[in-house]
Amino acid sequence: MSQQLSVIGTGVIGNGWIARALARGWDVVAFDPDPEAPARTRAFVDNAWASLERLGLAEGASPARLTFVDSLEEAVAGADLIQENVPERLPLKQEILAAIDAAAEEHVVIGSSTSGFKPSDLQQDCAKAPGRVIVAHPFNPVYLLPLVELVGGAATEPAQVERAQSLYQALGMRPLVVRREIEGHIADRLMEALWREALHLVNDGVATTEEIDAAVVYGCGLRWSLMGTFLTFHLAGGEQGMRHMLEQFGPALKLPWTKLEAPELTDTLIDRVVEGCEHQAAGRPVAELDRRRDEFLVELLDLVQKYWPEAEGLEGRI
Repeated sequence: MSQQLSVIGTGVIGNGWIARALARGWDVVAFDPDPEAPARTRAFVDNAWASLERLGLAEGASPARLTFVDSLEEAVAGADLIQENVPERLPLKQEILAAIDAAAEEHVVIGSSTSGFKPSDLQQDCAKAPGRVIVAHPFNPVYLLPLVELVGGAATEPAQVERAQSLYQALGMRPLVVRREIEGHIADRLMEALWREALHLVNDGVATTEEIDAAVVYGCGLRWSLMGTFLTFHLAGGEQGMRHMLEQFGPALKLPWTKLEAPELTDTLIDRVVEGCEHQAAGRPVAELDRRRDEFLVELLDLVQKYWPEAEGLEGRI
């Protein structure tokens, strides 16, 4: 029997969930108050479908299994899993999640795509079954990148997280259960640290956006694709591994190599960042850049799976 993903909010992330679920052979029911949303979503799915075909479609997968409805209540009816993707404003998310909680059957997991808010805050106004409201934070493009951070809140029971793990695995995701709730979860906190440092380098005239991206693409990014941060540094210690690396390079952590506070977003800095990115894009539309990125990611995912098959078991524990 087919499963149904209900999607509330169809921006870039919501559409990414839709494309992924369709490719996995699920039915998708979506709601977005914007009258342009259905056309925008179908164009998004069309643009992503070639990469999804290369990655491998489930039996019965079809964009035709997407239905848009006129209300949130209609959208969540019959759902096996609900994904909320409204803009990142806490009062708005609390309002929408409370409405979803009131309308959905009590056993249905409600995942929020929030990149920063803690699940206990998201559960705050949910009266029916607040524990099933969890953080389910994916990464763009959602239809290709498999990581989803799952975070339970104060009202969440372990069994509810386990059910969520099973559902997201059925969508082809690799759930990482975050042990303790914290703003920004895990991956975004790491990315934000790099982002702040990159903004300082641009602001101080040390490097352009293109030069910083090249430093990641041709340096640390290649290693991170396979090993991540800690195992990469473990190798840097030679035969003695991480212990030797920390003994040798640990003192450098006290040197002023980083500026963790974000720089002021002045007009000058904004112009430098925007002009740099536009230069890198070289006039190519975002849809074209999306397809180029997707083609690369499909090949890269195959390569990562070849060299790190044990990543199947990366799930953490709360």
